[in-house]
Amino acid sequence: MDIAADLIRNCAQVLSEGELRKKLGENRPLRVKLGVDPTAPDIHLGHTVGLAKLRQFQELGHQAILIIGDFTALIGDPSGRSATRPQLTHDEVMANAKTYQEQAFKILDPAHTRVVFNGEWFEMMTFEEVIRLNSRVTLQQMLQREDFRERMDKWLPVRAHEIQYPIMQGRDSVMIQADIELGGTDQLFNIMVGRDLQREEGQPQQVAMMLPILEGLDGVQKMSKSLGNSVGVGEPPIQMFGKLMSIPDEVMPKYYELLLLETMPADAHPMDAKKELGRRIVARFHSEADARHALDDFNARFSKRDLGSADLPAFALLSGQDIVSNVVAAYASLGIQKSRSDARRLVEQGSVQWSGEKVTDVKTVLPAEAGGVLKLDKTRAVRVG
Repeated sequence: MDIAADLIRNCAQVLSEGELRKKLGENRPLRVKLGVDPTAPDIHLGHTVGLAKLRQFQELGHQAILIIGDFTALIGDPSGRSATRPQLTHDEVMANAKTYQEQAFKILDPAHTRVVFNGEWFEMMTFEEVIRLNSRVTLQQMLQREDFRERMDKWLPVRAHEIQYPIMQGRDSVMIQADIELGGTDQLFNIMVGRDLQREEGQPQQVAMMLPILEGLDGVQKMSKSLGNSVGVGEPPIQMFGKLMSIPDEVMPKYYELLLLETMPADAHPMDAKKELGRRIVARFHSEADARHALDDFNARFSKRDLGSADLPAFALLSGQDIVSNVVAAYASLGIQKSRSDARRLVEQGSVQWSGEKVTDVKTVLPAEAGGVLKLDKTRAVRVG
């Protein structure tokens, strides 16, 4: 068995494969690093791509090191951002970190995972030590980052504290003497800074294993809770299944490859493939019984058109508001962000139904006192009353 080839599978880039093979040939447990910043309380399926790769190393006997960025989260990773992130308090970060760990251990083996908070070293640094660390990189290096350059070209601010982020992430690698660091393709710059800092410290340089970015439910943008296109690993089974059923057909092969680590059957009907994906993901984070119930519920709601008897989320209509406002609010109650223009399109194209009847007039006001089912699209509906 070619262990290196198996580990490289699903990676977008490895720097370098030769270094990885050399480290694996040392016949010792490698220190494999994955850093997460608890900027929100929940982990979504996009995060699980890196966690699953870390688990793969873990099962081969290597040491999984989960860095909880309680200090780096105070900055927030600027990767891919066109604006500075809102800064959190340390108490907010630590509250998020608690649920992060609980959810990460749905994938990782907690008995063989070393959890490290990078505040252990950053909070001990004096200002002189911070200055010395900063002196090891140049401003020109930092401004090579594509997202920083793009902001500057558009005359958008790049805050001085954001430039600290790659340096701090690199320092993490030095402190734990990482052999391998895992990260999304947007983390390449930060991981390479870590390699530079390790070299300066006389340490062997870590291998950078870059994983593809999982698109969210819109099939376009990176999965992100702030973008309203994510599937949280802690979401209720029916909600999780329903969200997965809304994935665009064209990104289904990537979901199979990154989440199930297998190729989607070439002859599978898209709907059948989605149901199988949804069933298996729900089973992974909940149970087989929950997965079967979610599948049966979905079939009752949409395959059999029996919405009246389905287990639907409750929603209180906005009294006196038009159908567009209620559709936006109903999506929000499901944790999904939709603009008024998105909702208007759904209404006008006949996707929205009230108690089995299409609603196509955007000025329609539904009777708040009456109960019924509000169907939002092909895969989502709420119960009113």
